[in-house]
Parts: sequence; C-alpha cells; structure tokens
Amino acid sequence: MIRPTSGPAPDPAAGGGSGPATGAGVDPAADPVRDRVPLARLFAVGYRVLVDGLHRRLAERGWTDVRVTDGFVLLAARSGGLRGADVAALLGVSKQAASKHLDALANAGYVTRERHQSDDRAKLVRLTDRGRALLAAVEEVYAELEAQWAAVLGVPAIESMRSDLTTLLGHPHGGRLPAITPP
Repeated sequence: MIRPTSGPAPDPAAGGGSGPATGAGVDPAADPVRDRVPLARLFAVGYRVLVDGLHRRLAERGWTDVRVTDGFVLLAARSGGLRGADVAALLGVSKQAASKHLDALANAGYVTRERHQSDDRAKLVRLTDRGRALLAAVEEVYAELEAQWAAVLGVPAIESMRSDLTTLLGHPHGGRLPAITPP
C-alpha cells in the first residue's frame, strides 16, 4: 500500500532526503508486501471477533456456562454417533480429559450419554433439548453478527465471501466442509 505523506516529498537536490525522488505525496517507507495482511491473520482476527461476540451475546441471553470448546463438541454431537474417543480426537485431548468435558456438558444438561448398541464399552453422546436450544441460539447470534458485517460490506459481499470460502475450504474434501476443530 502506498501511503500519502502529510507534506511535500523532500527534494534530494536541496539536501532533503536521500536517493532518487519518490514523487510528491508518496511515503518511501511504504512496502506493499509488508503492508499486505496475510489471510491467516485476517481469519484469526475474524474468528476472535465472531467468537468473542458470540459468547458475549450468549451470556446476555442467560447462557453463562458455555465455554468455547463446548461448541465444537455440541456441533459434532448434532449429527449423532459421537463417542468419547471421537471427542478426544476432536479436541486433541486424552480420553480422560474428553470424559471430564462430557461430564461437564451432561451436568449442564446439554448432552446425555447412552449405551452404544454394538459396543458395550462405548457410550454415544446425544444432544438434549437444552443442547439443541443452545445451538439454535448460537445460529441466531451468528446471524446478528453477520448482519453487522453486511451493514458495512453489503449483503452481496457477505454472501459472496460465504460462497467463496465454502468452495475453497471444501475443495480438498470433495466439496464438503471438514469438521471444525479448536485452534
């Protein structure tokens, strides 16, 4: 990005500045490569903005016991068939840590653990009505946050961004988005 300066460019012939003249109003220190923000950083900032806004609004609506990692588990449980070992893999933690996390979610009323029909050692994690209500509240809040972005960029830009990201992120996975995991 070329940044305008606040005054005229120095004149090397008059002893101002060094090197060739850069032209009036151009900051010679500007570096287009350095000033270009990597997409990874933009995605990380966007993620933080959305997740922080989500949890702030959920708390305002009475969902005060929700942790960021809970969302990853609840989203995975929504499709059914989730086991404790799956939660451990999803969160990148030990089976014992995953079991404690599931205990906390069950105690909060978000999930139940039921006996697996074909594996007596495993239990299936199922969403409760409260867990489904929380996910519905999450979707409402995300729609509100996206509407704020649309107020700045316009709805077509937001929908284009969604479409482009869905295509890009699904491409290596046969067109399907992979499961979301914690950073």
